[in-house]
Amino acid sequence: MKILLLTTLALGLTTTSAFAETVTDHYKTVINQKPYTVEICRDVTVGGGTNTEGAILGGLLGGVIGNQFGKGTGKEAATGFGAILGAIQGGKSNGPAQTQTQCQTETRYEEQTQEVYSHSVVTFYTDGKKYSLRFKK
Repeated sequence: MKILLLTTLALGLTTTSAFAETVTDHYKTVINQKPYTVEICRDVTVGGGTNTEGAILGGLLGGVIGNQFGKGTGKEAATGFGAILGAIQGGKSNGPAQTQTQCQTETRYEEQTQEVYSHSVVTFYTDGKKYSLRFKK
């Protein structure tokens, strides 16, 4: 179809004094992405914080033990004092903070650009008018 159109156009142009001024090829940039994986490792501090569960259990247990002592308002004070001491003792950390290396795999992409043919444009004049024809080879 393209060849027929160009042939017809060329035959028609030869009889009407047309001439081609330029034929321009156009290109476009295509980006190809190639995936690859990398392992990323980081040093993370673990532990050394407060033990919330231990603080709650220590507070309850300290309150029960403190409730066994004293009479009247002294008993209430002993219960409160036992709960506070139990929470402090139970909430102490499970040991010093430690540094661990944690790794994870990430996917990254290597990009390669390539210029590829897009289309061509022929520009010509006939009967004093300028025409442009876009086509693919």
